[in-house]
Amino acid sequence: MNVPRPPSTGLSVRQVLLCGALIVTMSMGIRHGFGFWLQPIITERGWTRETFSFAMAVQNLAWGVAGPVAGMLADRFGAWKVLVAGGLMYALGLMLMAVSADPLSFTLSAGVLIGIAQSGSTYAVIYGVLGRTVSPEKRSWAFGVAAAAGSFGQFVMIPVETWLISHLGWQGALYLLAGTALLIVPLALGIRERQTVGGAAGHQSIGQALREAFSYRSFQLLMLGYFVCGFQVVFIGVHLPSYLKDHGLGIGVSTGALMLIGLFNIFGTYASGMLGQRFPKRYLLSAIYGLRAVAIVIFISVPLTPLSVYVFAAVIGFLWLSTVPPTNAVVVQIFGAQHLSMLGGFVFLSHQIGSFLGVWLGGKLYDATGSYDVVWWLAIALGVMAMLANLPVRETPILRAPQARPA
Repeated sequence: MNVPRPPSTGLSVRQVLLCGALIVTMSMGIRHGFGFWLQPIITERGWTRETFSFAMAVQNLAWGVAGPVAGMLADRFGAWKVLVAGGLMYALGLMLMAVSADPLSFTLSAGVLIGIAQSGSTYAVIYGVLGRTVSPEKRSWAFGVAAAAGSFGQFVMIPVETWLISHLGWQGALYLLAGTALLIVPLALGIRERQTVGGAAGHQSIGQALREAFSYRSFQLLMLGYFVCGFQVVFIGVHLPSYLKDHGLGIGVSTGALMLIGLFNIFGTYASGMLGQRFPKRYLLSAIYGLRAVAIVIFISVPLTPLSVYVFAAVIGFLWLSTVPPTNAVVVQIFGAQHLSMLGGFVFLSHQIGSFLGVWLGGKLYDATGSYDVVWWLAIALGVMAMLANLPVRETPILRAPQARPA
């Protein structure tokens, strides 16, 4: 069964990839460095790790909850409008994060506001435009390019953010990043579609699309796998610097590790997108989750040295966001591109629920036990579960009864 091609967006693939990749580079690059703010903020404010971790957990949850709404708005009214709003909110959230003097205001700014901003400036919205612009046989590759851009942002921004904190202070660094986030606004204008799918091909309502997706077992399994992805990567991204510091390794090792994650993630996400064009994506996803579990087992079992950290960072980096292209490619392959941003937003909501638990439990269980060991083993068990859950996913387009069109 052939997947119907959506109406033309009036954009070139190169234009969408360039502007979309730059947006994702900035949005994801900024957020990947938040772990470096943990130590200076809790030291100056006199907070616990759980306080900071809870705000980051709320950020991920807010991102996930707002994601489907951002996706609906992007599918119906145009992705560029959502991206403009996301860029403006991102800048405001970073500025308010710098001046928040109590846990509640910090949670509202660094957590709620920035989380909502990220929902309107990252993958789901960009992928909706890509899905409507790129031909079906090249979508997995295009999704891989966009995901690799987020990885490149991490690789570039990690050393920049640590340098900014050391030279401008943690507050000054946030102010400068707020100005950087504003660059999303002009870039959003570069992916302004000629017409939205909602207006041009509204043969399936939002309610019909949601009922169809949530009653489909493969969609449920994809959401389960993405939950595990969020738990693992956000726990590692936020808590790895503190974990290494607790074991006597300096900030240079942490910076190098996160840079390596970002660097190898570029290759991993691009390779994942390419492999998704050639092999069943369910097997690719199962392999990624299984390899993550193995990598974590080895990392926490061998003596912790700079070399072991760098090897782990390279391996886990290659697997870091490599789940993103095949997961979204399966969604569009099954359901089509009309509601891709919205459905991608719901899949990502599951990812962010996992992120919330990963980052929050990291701080909570550390404060309770003085160790991250329990969370590491939980991440391993979840990886095995996701490996098994993706095996029965069906990738074929869903069969729909023909719908009568109005005369």
